[in-house]
Amino acid sequence: MSTDSVTLLRQYLEAKRDAGRTHVAISAESVRALPGLEARLERRLAAGGEIVAGDAAAEVDTGAGSTVAEGTKAERLARVRALAEAAPEARALGTLRETMVFAVGNPEARLMLIGEAPGYQEERQREPFVGPAGEKLTQILKAMGLPRESVYISNICKFRPAIDGGGDQGTKNRKPTELEMRVCLPFVMSEIEIVQPVCIVALGATAAEGMGLSGAVGKLRGQVHQVHGTPMIVTYHPSYILREEKEGGGMQVKRQVWEDMLAAMEILGLPISEKQRGYFKVG
Repeated sequence: MSTDSVTLLRQYLEAKRDAGRTHVAISAESVRALPGLEARLERRLAAGGEIVAGDAAAEVDTGAGSTVAEGTKAERLARVRALAEAAPEARALGTLRETMVFAVGNPEARLMLIGEAPGYQEERQREPFVGPAGEKLTQILKAMGLPRESVYISNICKFRPAIDGGGDQGTKNRKPTELEMRVCLPFVMSEIEIVQPVCIVALGATAAEGMGLSGAVGKLRGQVHQVHGTPMIVTYHPSYILREEKEGGGMQVKRQVWEDMLAAMEILGLPISEKQRGYFKVG
């Protein structure tokens, strides 16, 4: 994964250079995460040179070829994040917006949650699951006895899908396409490989689809799926709970989500009280 991704990043930068682009946007955080790249580029600047796409491509080719298998989990995730930020295949689609939203949480987490794609609020804050849906997810985790910062939260697509060319689309969002999810999937699989969660929860049908499952959430929930040997539970997206609450059906769907989370808690070996087992029961 890492060697191939570095090659893709180099090819992306070279393509930008060949197309006449002299500068590319990459965050300072991502530059620092690519081993050796920051120091090499700083030496070029100190010598009075300017960093252009071709220079960066050469430095990535020679300076960032070490694998993401080295270092702590946090360091390895930082390198995957840096590669995802460039994401040449995703950016080449022309259907995703510029800002990359990677993941948040504890690299040592036993529980990993995967959503679909960043929305308006996530893009602004560069963090998955913020805003009302994020608050609902935090409440669910609290009911499980888990602080939000103790879990790892990611998305199946690392960029907000664009609408009408990706200009000022305001708060309008759309679901990512199968292709948009596919080009981001290697980064998600690398996150799973690095974090090594005991249990994964896919939040919503889109996340489940991105992870290789097909069908409505109602058919996928209530069973334990496998992702390369890691148990995965599928449940409804928190935004679906919010919509159902507005329409008067919130209690039923909250109970269904809670039953799925109880299943995750059992996989994790978390203590479950009788009070917790009775949450959101109807009648």
